[in-house]
Order: sequence, then C-alpha cells, then structure tokens
Amino acid sequence: MHKEPVTRALFDQVMVPNYNPQQMVPVRGRGSRVWDQAGNEYVDFTGGIAVTALGHNHPAVVDALKTQADELWHLSNIFTNEPALRLAKKLTDITFADKVFFSNSGAEANEAAFKLARKYGHDHFGDDKYEIISFKQSFHGRTLFTVTVGGQPKYREGFEPVPAGVSHVEYNNIDSLKAAISDKTCAVVMEPILGEGGVIPAAPGFAQAVRELCDQYNALLIFDEIQTGVGRTGAFYEYMNLGVTPDILTTAKALGNGFPIGAMLTTDKVAASFVFGTHGSTYGGNPLGCAVAETVVDLINSPDVLGQVEAKSALFKSELEAINAKHHIFKEVRGKGLLLGAELIEEWHGKGQQFLAAAREEGLMILVAGPNVLRMAPSLIIPDDDVKAGMAALERAISKVLAA
Repeated sequence: MHKEPVTRALFDQVMVPNYNPQQMVPVRGRGSRVWDQAGNEYVDFTGGIAVTALGHNHPAVVDALKTQADELWHLSNIFTNEPALRLAKKLTDITFADKVFFSNSGAEANEAAFKLARKYGHDHFGDDKYEIISFKQSFHGRTLFTVTVGGQPKYREGFEPVPAGVSHVEYNNIDSLKAAISDKTCAVVMEPILGEGGVIPAAPGFAQAVRELCDQYNALLIFDEIQTGVGRTGAFYEYMNLGVTPDILTTAKALGNGFPIGAMLTTDKVAASFVFGTHGSTYGGNPLGCAVAETVVDLINSPDVLGQVEAKSALFKSELEAINAKHHIFKEVRGKGLLLGAELIEEWHGKGQQFLAAAREEGLMILVAGPNVLRMAPSLIIPDDDVKAGMAALERAISKVLAA
C-alpha cells in the first residue's frame, strides 16, 4: 500500500481547524522518549495529556493488543465478551463500585454519569430532582452536555442554548456550594484536582464537606477522575487518598494507555436506574480496548508502580524548585503525584505557550493548563535520568525565553 508523504502543512489542508498542532510530527515512541520525522529526540513530560501512564510502546501492553487482535475485535452489545467482564471485575474489586459501564472516552463516561444522575434523581425523588452543580474552571469533556457541566464558559460560546439545570460554584469554597445546593440538586460533580483549570488540588477537608452536603440533600457525588485516575496521584484513584467515596466515578485517559476506552463506575443502588435500553454505546467495552486496559490495570495497580509515584513526584518538584531558585519564574508549584503544575509569575501570565515552544526546541515535550501554568503529566514509570534530562532542557528553554 502506497503511503503519501505527511507534513504539518497537510493538516491545514485536510483537517478541521479546531486544533493547531506543533510543526514537528512525532513518528515513534519508546518509554518516555519520542522521535519526530527528522529523527529529533524528545523527552516526553506530556504523557499524551496524562494518558500514556506506562510510556510509549510498553511491551506487555503491545502484546495484549496483538494477542487480542488475533482473537476478536468487536461484538455488538447484544453480546458480551470476556475481556470486558474481566476488566469490569478488576475495576470493581479495586474500587467502591459494584457496576461498570464502558465507553470510548472520558467525555462519554461523563455523559453517562450525568445522565445516570438525572435518571436516579427522577426515579427516587421525582421530576424536580434534576439540577447538577459543578465547579468553576472545571473540565468534563466536549459533548454539549459535558461542556455545559464544565466550568469554563469559553468552551460553551457559540453552542448555546446549552442544556438547562446546570450551575457552577467556586472550587475549594464550601460556602459557595452551600449557597447553591438544594433539594432539586441531583448531583455535584467535581475533579479531585482541577486539571485543565490549572492543576489545583482539593483543599484539605473540602471533598469531605462536599460529600456531607450531598448526603444532606440526597444528591449524588460524582468524581471525574479521568485525569487523576489510574495511578496518577499515587493511589489507583485519588478518592482513596481523600478518604471520600463518591457515588459515581468516571475514568479514561490512562486506563487504555492510549487505546481509546473510558468507564463509569457506580454502586448497585445507583446503577439500577440504568434499566435495559436507557443508555448504550456501539464500541464501548470492545474486546480490544478492554484487553489492553486489563493489562494496564494489572501493571499499574502494583507496589512497583504506585509505590514509586511519590518519589518521582518529589524529584520533579526538587528539579522545578532548583530552576526557580535560579530564574524566579514560578509563582507556585502544585499538584499531586505525577500531575504537577508550575504557575508562572504574574508578568508571564498568558505566555505559557512561549515556554512550550522553547522547550520543544530543546528536546522536551511539555503541556500547559491554561495560559499561565506549565503542566507535567508524564509516564508513571519515567526513569529518573529522563526526568533530569527533561528538566535540563526546560531550564535551557526558560533561559532562552527570559533572555529574548
């Protein structure tokens, strides 16, 4: 089969312009290193935005995909399949959940969660139990419903009218939630750490107070752990670190290490509202995705991986602090585990992309969370030498930007 040569210019020719990808075109990855078409090598601190938690081309994950590819790719949901049931059993064994719904993405997992919350409210409390409360600066996906629940108005502009019955309160401000919650509230939706909103962890006691308010008003607590889950913070899911159990949890991103898969986890009591025919997905729970995810879960849910996240986090933070001691560029370094954000000082607010571009030229792939925060979400098993090499590249990039 003849393959046409691919350049960045081809993107502008054939793709809808909702993205603006970088000029370099990655073609190969291994571990925490990536190579582009020209053979340039990069240290990867992005993890595909918290997705490739086991790095690129992990041999066990590749083997799981190849093995399942020789067996069965797809079944309609008229049937079930062995990988889906094995994965669901492992997820329920690890977590509070009794039941699982599989989707293709995090947005679809959230869509299912929000629909289930409304259905549960309707079934148990009547037509008026439908309001959903979320938090400002949160991010929950790009479907019309999930972008409505997300707390960033810029993502809703031009798509109105959006679904009604959704409101937003201040994160880490329990009084703001107290003023908004009522007997009409069917669910409160929160990220344990705001990801796209700037890598902002829940303050001590905040999640517990949200849980208590939900109980008081018979509202479900939904944790969006799409970015924080599957080992990212050192626990398999961050709710375990917080000591707060949600009623519904959504997960995706690292669950498939790059193979598209998402899941909604919940209890028997809540799941009962999704009776036959109320929700579905053509590809959700497909054998390929579930076989890959089962291997990912087995590898990450182990002392070898989870037990080293905090040490790697400490190395990242110490390297960032050393850079800051030299250049005084960060207002704050925050986050948990290997989801970290370095907020730029005020005079550099809005200019995060300059540091991304400079880092790329120095051989480092890095992210932003909004225009003011440099975000790192690397492989959970990134070698220490790669951390140090990436930080050396970041320091060179910062030096260049500041000298320009």
